[in-house]
Amino acid sequence: MPLRTHWLLLTVLVVTLCAALLIQGYTQHMFGISDDAAGSGAGPASRVPTAVTHGGPVIDSAATLPRTARPRPHTIALTFDDGPDPRWTPRILDALRRHHAHATFFVVGTQVAAHPELVRRILADGNQIGIHTFTHANLGKIPAWQRDLELREAQLALAGATGQTSSLLRPPYSSGNDALDDRDWDAVETARGDGYLTVLTTQDSEDWQRPGVSRIVANATPHGSAGQILLMHDAGGDRSQTVAALDLLLPRLAARGFTFTTVGDAVGIPQVMRPASAGDHRLGLALIGTLDASGWVLRVLGWLLLAAGVLAVLRAAVVVTAARRHVKRRGRTWGAPVTSPVSVIVPAYNESAGIEAAVRSLLASDHPVEIIVVDDGSTDGTADLVESLNLPRVRVIRQANAGKPAALNTGIAAASFELLVMVDGDTVLEPEAVRALVQPFADPRVGAVSGNAKVVNRGGLLGRWQHIEYVVGFNLDRRLFDLGQCMPTVPGAIGAFRRSALLRIGGVSDETLAEDTDLTMALCREGWRVVYEEDALAWTEAPASLGALWRQRYRWGYGTMQAMWKHRQAVFSSGQAGKLGRRGLLYLLLFQVLLPLIAPVVDVFALYGLVFLDPLRIIGLWVAFLLLQTLISAYAFRLDGERLGPLWTLPLQQFVYRQLMYLVVIQSVATALAGSRLRWQRMERYGSLTVPAGPVAPPTHHAQHVPSPAALHQDLAETWLNEVRGTAGVDQVTYLGAGRTPGLHGSSDVPPPYGPFPYDGA
Repeated sequence: MPLRTHWLLLTVLVVTLCAALLIQGYTQHMFGISDDAAGSGAGPASRVPTAVTHGGPVIDSAATLPRTARPRPHTIALTFDDGPDPRWTPRILDALRRHHAHATFFVVGTQVAAHPELVRRILADGNQIGIHTFTHANLGKIPAWQRDLELREAQLALAGATGQTSSLLRPPYSSGNDALDDRDWDAVETARGDGYLTVLTTQDSEDWQRPGVSRIVANATPHGSAGQILLMHDAGGDRSQTVAALDLLLPRLAARGFTFTTVGDAVGIPQVMRPASAGDHRLGLALIGTLDASGWVLRVLGWLLLAAGVLAVLRAAVVVTAARRHVKRRGRTWGAPVTSPVSVIVPAYNESAGIEAAVRSLLASDHPVEIIVVDDGSTDGTADLVESLNLPRVRVIRQANAGKPAALNTGIAAASFELLVMVDGDTVLEPEAVRALVQPFADPRVGAVSGNAKVVNRGGLLGRWQHIEYVVGFNLDRRLFDLGQCMPTVPGAIGAFRRSALLRIGGVSDETLAEDTDLTMALCREGWRVVYEEDALAWTEAPASLGALWRQRYRWGYGTMQAMWKHRQAVFSSGQAGKLGRRGLLYLLLFQVLLPLIAPVVDVFALYGLVFLDPLRIIGLWVAFLLLQTLISAYAFRLDGERLGPLWTLPLQQFVYRQLMYLVVIQSVATALAGSRLRWQRMERYGSLTVPAGPVAPPTHHAQHVPSPAALHQDLAETWLNEVRGTAGVDQVTYLGAGRTPGLHGSSDVPPPYGPFPYDGA
């Protein structure tokens, strides 16, 4: 099977993202600029040549005999480390220009890549540049391969920024010759092998301590006339004292006969800067571009992380607030009790594992029902099984496989009553569920009611995770939608509808994969209210494998996006349709599409932080997020009367389940953008539903064999008209659009509802 294009693109994106984060982590957080004292603490120095220990600060560690050099008398080689810095380097350059002085700037490669224009200005002002490694790493404490990397990348950054290279190196955290130990000497020799001269210090201004301007001036003032290499800094913190000290120091030392120059001029090195090769220049430009791009990636991820955090907290606040308000409405009365019979439609495709339990649970209902099982071309004997049970008030309708929407439309056409309950073939209802579900129909504005679906197979981690999701995610959301009058989905597991309302919108559409969401949104756009009845409990089988879960959620996610796009005009509507558009669709877009798309940023940043930032802080943030999620989950469980035991799996849910849901959304978005269509996918059944015990009324079983849904619709419509005329005393019932065949595909083809004899106010 060829690799799908969007997964290939996603893989490339992930690899690129990881590379960008690794680059940023290494360059910005692996080492970084800290006080010079951080690298002090000399070890054994037995291998450091005596000539170097007591020699000059510029070292050429030749293999035969190391050589050193000192500045000329009355000469001060000004040196500035750790830059360039966009704030302080320009001010130091201005001070040097004011006093006609030049200096050598030992630059950090990452800073060069970030501010190449400053490096070019340094050279344009007549100054020299030396290398201070790529990330300000302590060369004496890292392995040889990393030393080579630090020097090579720093040189490439300089070549990319200026087209030149430098032969001068100052190791970070170095000081005078007498402070060199064996590890430092190894680094010096490594640098010499790469063609560098190592530049140490003879006079330290200690401006990195920010001791005050007068103290810096005193530290930088030579006591005699010997030449000095003076250490100062143009980056790594607030350098305002350094700038002020220069304006005092330079004229004072000039009055004593000192001149200020670069390291190369001070020790007589003829050519410190050399033109970079064309290859190094191109590689340097690529390095700078890569660092710049990785920086932008990190900034974008930071914005996405902020957005994900805001959305997550906002959703938590909104759903909890709505749930608290919704609880106060529990036990609300809709009007006179609804006692009229109900037609229960059970679409079934290869549901033999659970259909008996589903049908028997419906027969055990404390509300009068007729049960219509529509077998959609099953190949596992589903219809035969139901017929063999010989149960009362149960009809079996067979049709060629046409999909779930067609099966539901067949059931709608065959229904005897105005109130319909639709349940899946893997769902078992509580005895009082149907009665509770239809009570809101006492309000004539209500067109559909969502029940409370719960997971029955809760064993194992996957079952517990889905149980948590049903209670916390789905049912909390439905409380919010009920309160906001913007319910987008009546679940296929348990929902009730007015038959007349369904006929007016043309029945169940097959234009989307989430027929339940599409149907609910269509009802809202017709002006019907859709409400949530939490006491109407149903037990449904959840997928028991990751593959089955993937297929189910993929269908849900993709179908929901299809329905959102189909009903997008509701955003501009008024009334009930406008509430769906501006409340329900916006909520789905923010929290079921965008948030899952950007939520992986949280995981990416967590890994990034554990490796490159403060692990304790990252773990603390994760624990705080988990605690918030646990508190919300516990509240939702309490509202639904569930035990809190399964919540112990929440921490584990963060490492598998959440990531799977992210990938489902990504797959769904990719499929939606590609415009692909999917078939109604059957979920694997496991037979975990139990058959309710108890006596059943004498059998009056009926089975029907239907050649096609269209023919069935016509026959049933005629039968329905005769029943209405006979039982309701209606003299005349007229089709909307006389002479046309009754059907479910448009309002002009649909017979009117039961008309002037509503069932108990419903």
